[in-house]
Amino acid sequence: MLFQDIGKILRDAECMGYLLQGFRNTLLLTLAAAAIGLVLGFTVAIVKISAQANKYMKIPAFLCNVYTTVFRGTPVALQLFIMVFAVFAIPGFKPYAAILTFGINSGAYVSESIRAGISSVDPGQMEAGRALGLSWRCTMLRIILPQAVKNIIPAIGNEMIALLKETSIISMVGATVGSPTFDLNAATNEVFHKIPNYLAGGLIAGAFYLAVVYLMVFLIKLIERRLKASDKH
Repeated sequence: MLFQDIGKILRDAECMGYLLQGFRNTLLLTLAAAAIGLVLGFTVAIVKISAQANKYMKIPAFLCNVYTTVFRGTPVALQLFIMVFAVFAIPGFKPYAAILTFGINSGAYVSESIRAGISSVDPGQMEAGRALGLSWRCTMLRIILPQAVKNIIPAIGNEMIALLKETSIISMVGATVGSPTFDLNAATNEVFHKIPNYLAGGLIAGAFYLAVVYLMVFLIKLIERRLKASDKH
């Protein structure tokens, strides 16, 4: 019965259309949230690091620490409910509030990944750059960051994988109501209405997620190998 229903879904053009459209939209949601998270995370990480050399950055760094502590220390589902139903309780704004929530949550983890990657570089590298007459900014961009990249990329890659899977809870706040292909989860629900076997639709949706995660893991490992190879030359 299960395999028969899987076959029906795969052969049904309408069902596969729902799933493919939902899958495409899930990727777009992830990319939008990832863009917000990367920009925010990099900014927060630089603020935290720069506070070590600039006393005027102490207060911004403190605020950044509060931000990362709150968003890393609370469930993303709770953040989603608060942002959608309290902070941005605007009619028709649910999808955008959800994307913003995922982006802000991701930014907290990305910032710590970048900060940890930069901190892993020998402090003597910064001292050597300053001794040569380079500014803090120039030393960071030309000496520290290129060395930190090989430690930052795997951590950020793992965060992007987690972000892709986290977007599946967007339907919890009703952001997908009225749009059967808003994301892969909504599309799976729509398929269930036509072929009432949620396990069959869920397995196909899971295969989509698994394929993307496998591709992302492959790319992360490929980049890691390239970076390690460049260190040897």
